[in-house]
Amino acid sequence: MTVTPERARTYEVRTYGCQMNVHDSERLSGLLEGAGYVRADGDQTPDVVVFNTCAVRENADNRLYGNLGHLRPAKVANPGMQIAVGGCLAQKDRGEIVKRAPWVDVVFGTHNIGSLPVLLERARVQAEAQVEIEESLSVFPSTLPTRRESPYAAWVSVSVGCNNTCTFCIVPSLRGKEKDRRPGEVLAEVEALVAEGVLEVTLLGQNVNSYGVEFGDRQAFSKLLRACGGVEGLERVRFTSPHPRDFTDDVIAAMAETPNVMHQLHMPLQSGSDRVLKAMRRSYRAEKYLGIISRVREAMPDAAISTDIIVGFPGETEEDFQATLDVVRESRFANAFTFQYSKRPGTPAAEMDGQVPKEVVQERYERLVALQEEISWAENRAQVGRTVEVLVAEGEGRKDDATRRLSGRAPDNRLVHFSHGDEVPRPGDMATVQITYAAPHHLVADGAVTVRRTRAGDAWEARQGKAAAPAPGVLLGMPSIGRPAPLPEAAPACGSHS
Repeated sequence: MTVTPERARTYEVRTYGCQMNVHDSERLSGLLEGAGYVRADGDQTPDVVVFNTCAVRENADNRLYGNLGHLRPAKVANPGMQIAVGGCLAQKDRGEIVKRAPWVDVVFGTHNIGSLPVLLERARVQAEAQVEIEESLSVFPSTLPTRRESPYAAWVSVSVGCNNTCTFCIVPSLRGKEKDRRPGEVLAEVEALVAEGVLEVTLLGQNVNSYGVEFGDRQAFSKLLRACGGVEGLERVRFTSPHPRDFTDDVIAAMAETPNVMHQLHMPLQSGSDRVLKAMRRSYRAEKYLGIISRVREAMPDAAISTDIIVGFPGETEEDFQATLDVVRESRFANAFTFQYSKRPGTPAAEMDGQVPKEVVQERYERLVALQEEISWAENRAQVGRTVEVLVAEGEGRKDDATRRLSGRAPDNRLVHFSHGDEVPRPGDMATVQITYAAPHHLVADGAVTVRRTRAGDAWEARQGKAAAPAPGVLLGMPSIGRPAPLPEAAPACGSHS
């Protein structure tokens, strides 16, 4: 289906949520451009606005309907404008969306994002809203066209869905049971990306290290990591997010022994209390979690480990919370994405007794953040004096223009802001720098820089010749680190639910 009006119709995709949603939005953009749409410039009203939604946070519904309300005057002023709502909240609310916001033209779910162009055209021709929600995946999303936002780094889905039953999590009911891609398909996508200039891939799944469950190979994920090591030109491999239950020693060995697999691990803890972990239906306990951390550090002493933690889960006592603080002290996380428990209708935890008062949750949350900030800063200060190779990124450093620095990620995924000399590296190039200063959430390198120009930098430079509007940011649901505004109501992004 191709759009053939007098001029190409414009679109904007607004992304709410986790890494999986960010990657899905790349596919939505690819589908729309394949159908003849072009991305809207930042200052123009798009002909089509697509909301790719998250259902994890408690206030996700209010945010969505508030944003839809703000668009209503633009829709009235531009009768040809169309609004589409997809993603997890659409899968959950279904027809309720057009009841509450009758100016919405299309509602589609997590299992049929490939239907968007057809649904938009059908809504236009029939002049009525189209609501299409499927209960299971018909086409693996990675087979769909994709407009990748970065020419140097890319997400690669190895699976979708989740077989876990965590009592706080609504995602499995919206994303469905785990479905795995065949290893050959994953590697073919990785090789194609590298051929286009990509240097770094992040293997993505709701529970990435249970990969292989569908075709009965318990070591499939470690084999996949090792296979990525054989892709010529692929310099960095990461993955997110693993579940401690499924984290096995063969994965640790693959990380340690495969040169392009980064010594960086994001592994959700959620709580350090065994009693709370049991209530969360997390099938591991603090001792097992700490054992994994210990074995990772034994194999890779330089590994940077990050995590997700929920504060104020129903029934959490001060003793339970202290157990979490104890695990945080022992684990020495490079950083942690911290969340106040958020009640989600339809989850077992929402109906549990012992809902913790907000003021208690807030006070505990602030203590956790303060402890983790202290640890993060100490861990970052240990990096001062080290020489690291930074993959130069676009848009990582918000103050780069003012400080005249560039930014990028070290192999362990720490954010580095660095000064540059006469040779200015491009996004996608590599810069070797020496760390001179540490803050809790970033490092600074203000010394000499050695630049290695790369194919990825060439790919970025080639893109600059094309008129492309900047990609919109993620608006809701992404975790943050550091001290947030008071009284946030958050739960982990779905890519971090494992």
